[in-house]
Amino acid sequence: MRTAKTLPTPLIRKLVNWSVPVLLSFSLTLGTQSLLRAESPNTAPAELKAAITQLDTAASQKAIDKVMKSYSPDFTNSDGLTYKNLAPALKVFWDHYDQIKYTTTLESWQKKGDRLIAQTVTNIQGTGKMKGRMITLNGKIRSLQQFKNNKIIHQDIQVERIEITSGKNPPRIEVRLPNQVKVNQQFDFDVILKDPLGDDLLAGIALNEKVEADRYLDPKSPELEILSAGGIFKRVTAPSTPQDHWLSAILVQGDGMVLVTQRVQVISNPVK
Repeated sequence: MRTAKTLPTPLIRKLVNWSVPVLLSFSLTLGTQSLLRAESPNTAPAELKAAITQLDTAASQKAIDKVMKSYSPDFTNSDGLTYKNLAPALKVFWDHYDQIKYTTTLESWQKKGDRLIAQTVTNIQGTGKMKGRMITLNGKIRSLQQFKNNKIIHQDIQVERIEITSGKNPPRIEVRLPNQVKVNQQFDFDVILKDPLGDDLLAGIALNEKVEADRYLDPKSPELEILSAGGIFKRVTAPSTPQDHWLSAILVQGDGMVLVTQRVQVISNPVK
C-alpha cells in the first residue's frame, strides 16, 4: 500500500512558501463594493486597455522592470504592499515557475477625478518543477484598481483563489468556503475529496492566516497530519476585527498533492 507520505515534506513546505498567496493579480476586483455609474468595458479609454494588456504581457514574461513601470512610486494595496516591497515579492514567487501566464479581463470602469477605476478579473496559470516534481498553478483574482497617469496607484483585492497540484494523480477536491463573513461569525471550511480513498492514506492540514504584507516574503511551513476522513472539515470563528484572511488546505494522497488557498473578507457590516 502506497501511503500519503510519498510526497516529501520539504517539497510541501516549498509549495506553501511560494504559493500562498499567488502574487499578484495585477488587476483586482470588486467584491461587495459597487462602482457608481460603472461603464461598459467596450467604452473604456484606449490607454486603460493598453495599460492592462501591457501589464499582462510583462508579468507573463516575468519582466520585473517592465512590470514595475506600470506602478506608481506611490503605489499601495489593501494587503499592505507598496512599490518598494512589490518587486521582491514577485521575484520570490516567479523563481519557482518556469512558465506563467496572466490574462486579465476588464469588467467595468469609471472615471473619478484624475483617476480611472477599473474592475477586473485576472486568471493565472503556471507550471514549474520543484524537488524534481512538476507543479501546476491555477489562480483567479478579482479586484478594484486605480490608475493615475496610466500607472496603478492603488489596488483593493476582494476575491482570490488559487490551486496548486503536483504528482500524476493529485486529489480532486471540492471547496466549501464563503468569500465574506462578519466579525465573530462562525463558518465552515470544508475541503472534500471527490474520489474514494482506496488503499491510499490521506494526509493534510488546514491553515488560517491574516493577510499581511510580511506573508508574501516570510510564509509558514506546515506539518501534515494523517486524516481519518475523506477531506478536511473545520469550523472557524472569524476574528473580532475586520481583516482579510487566507484559508488554505493541503491534501496528499498517494503520489499526488493539492494545495488550495482562498481569501475570506472579514467585515463589520452585515453580509449582503
